[in-house]
Amino acid sequence: MPIGKKRIGIVCPYGWDTPGGVQSHVGDLAEYLIAQGHYVSVLAPVINEEGIPDYVTSAGRPISIPYNGAVARILFGPLAFARVKQWIGSGNFDLLHLHEPAIPSISLLACWASEGPLIGTFHAASTKQKIAFAITPFIEPVIEKLTARIAVSEAARETLKIHLDTDAVVVPNGIYTKKFSDAHSDPRWSGNTIGFIGRFEESRKGLSVLIEALPTIIEKIPDIRVIVAGPGNPATVLEEIEPHLRQRFTFLGRISEEDKANFMSSVAIYVAPNTGGESFGIILAEALAGGASVLASDIPAFDSLLGHGKYGSLFQSENSEDLAKRAIELFNSPELRRTIARAGREYAQSFDWDVVAERIYDVYEMAMVGHNGVTLSSDNRAWNKLLGRNS
Repeated sequence: MPIGKKRIGIVCPYGWDTPGGVQSHVGDLAEYLIAQGHYVSVLAPVINEEGIPDYVTSAGRPISIPYNGAVARILFGPLAFARVKQWIGSGNFDLLHLHEPAIPSISLLACWASEGPLIGTFHAASTKQKIAFAITPFIEPVIEKLTARIAVSEAARETLKIHLDTDAVVVPNGIYTKKFSDAHSDPRWSGNTIGFIGRFEESRKGLSVLIEALPTIIEKIPDIRVIVAGPGNPATVLEEIEPHLRQRFTFLGRISEEDKANFMSSVAIYVAPNTGGESFGIILAEALAGGASVLASDIPAFDSLLGHGKYGSLFQSENSEDLAKRAIELFNSPELRRTIARAGREYAQSFDWDVVAERIYDVYEMAMVGHNGVTLSSDNRAWNKLLGRNS
């Protein structure tokens, strides 16, 4: 059952006006909760305040740091801490939902600054190395203060257990499945096409693996085309591609949500060759909802989301030969593609916001037991310790 109407504060640690999975998730969650009648305020770093939604409050301009194979735009420091406290103090919130509260950004500051029902959602998955932000003396107080913890996937949960020695309930990211199921096929993107969406200049997105596989695929599927959507400079990719292959590529740039849904319904195969740094894979859930036949690398997050190959085909991560082999199998078997797509579309319903929100509501209800709203904390020992103060 949905909880009664509440005042909910949500903190997004990354630059709001920079595309990213966490930002998209926070925005979708906020808009879903608002549509259900809750009051929602989102605090986030913002570069350009013009055009941001009414429910977003800017905490200031973010700075850029390398993180998890990409660039994270975060906000930290005394001025940000003051703005966080002001937002909490004036919000009269029933609960706070803090995303990625273990990185040096405003979710961590909000946890330090507040008392009451505090829910932390952990998105990152990185089991190979100590998380750069996990500075134990400053993170432990955060973990202890959280009333409830959510991990967006088993991979994120495992990261939390390994690096921060705590556990969480797994609640996946949500999508609006109807938006994708109502999409239509666009002839510009149909035929023997491979689709790719993402920040293609980031090496962890794996476009280079697909490029290496292409000559082998062309031997069996001569009219193959690759359609790439997402931010980036195509010239940086094209100059690395053999001249005779360049004509196979079409770069669309950033596309609208409507076009993204049509894209998933049009391409013969949607390929996600990511090499790591993914904790969930929201784009795969969207591809499944759109009826795409998905071919993805077998990194833990994708392997889990695709049911170990039940809802999409998997290839060995960073292995272009295996990617080519699996792609050729799918192109040569339209019936296999249809079977995978049907199973995937049905499975994608489990990620619909109506389903996911119910699970989040359950966590909210549990977190609020024994609490009477969110208040400012009088204990700033962790912050003072970080600043080198004695008290």
